[in-house]
Amino acid sequence: MADLRTTDNERVDLLETAREYVRYFAELGIESFDKTAVQAGLVQFKERVINAPTREQPSVVTSQAPAPSTTSPQTKPSQDLLFAQTEGTTLLAPTEAETLEDIWRDIGECTRCGLCEGRTQVVNTHGNRKARLMFVGEAPGADEDAQGKPFVGRAGQLLTKMIEAMGMKREDVIIGNVNRCRPPGNRQPTLEEAAICRPFLFREIAAIQPEVIVVMGNTALRNLLEIRAGISSVRGRFQDFRGIKVMPTFHPAYLLRDPSKKRETWEDLKKVRDYLESRERTT
Repeated sequence: MADLRTTDNERVDLLETAREYVRYFAELGIESFDKTAVQAGLVQFKERVINAPTREQPSVVTSQAPAPSTTSPQTKPSQDLLFAQTEGTTLLAPTEAETLEDIWRDIGECTRCGLCEGRTQVVNTHGNRKARLMFVGEAPGADEDAQGKPFVGRAGQLLTKMIEAMGMKREDVIIGNVNRCRPPGNRQPTLEEAAICRPFLFREIAAIQPEVIVVMGNTALRNLLEIRAGISSVRGRFQDFRGIKVMPTFHPAYLLRDPSKKRETWEDLKKVRDYLESRERTT
C-alpha cells in the first residue's frame, strides 16, 4: 500500500487540489459531465495523492527531465519535481533569434497528444510580443477554444480588469496557457499532456523575455516551476524561472467562485506593478 504520510501543509495542498478540480466545471459553466473526462481527472488526482513520492523517497531526475529551474529560498527546500519521471519532457531550446511565428509554425495543427481530438483550434499565446509582463494560466476553455485566443471568457474579462487596475492595458501584456488545446469537459491537463505542450511555452518565454511572469493557479505554478507546493502556500512571494521573476497568484476563474480572494490577488499584483515601476526608475 502506498505511503500516505504527509505534513499538515501537504494535506492542505492536496485538499485544495481536490477542491479546485471540483470547482473547475462550475467555473466554466459546465452543466453536464463527460464521464470519460471526470475519470481521467480522478486518475490524475489519485496519482498525485497516492503515488506522490514522500520526503524520505524523493523523485529521481531522469536524463529526459528538463534541467531544474533556479528557485527562490521559499521553494528551494525541495518539493519533488513533478515531471522527474514523465516521458517526453525534454526542453525544446529556442534557436538564435527564434520568433513566436517560428514556434507557432512548429506547433502547427498539433496532434502530439489526444487533446487534439476534441479541440476546435490550437490556442496560442496572444498579446504584446515585447511585453514586460506575461500571464500564464492552465488551458483554454470553451470561449477560448471557439475564438482562438486565451482568456476571453468570464475569467478573461476579470483578468482584463485586474490588468487595468495595475495601470496597464491588456494590449501591454502577453497572455498564454500551459496547454493550447481545450481538455474534454474542461478537465485539468494530465501530466503527460502538459509535458508535451509546455516546452513550447518555455520557448515563447525565451523569445519574449518578459521581466515578470504571473502564474495563475496550481496547474500553471506546478508546470512552470516544477514544484508540488499549492498556490495558497507560495502566492505573494516572488519566485524565479531562469532569471525571470515569477509571481504566483490565484486564477481568475477561482476568484469568480471565491471573491474573498480578490484582495489577496490584488496585493500580489501590486507587488508586480511596484517591481516593474522600480525597474523603470533605475533604467
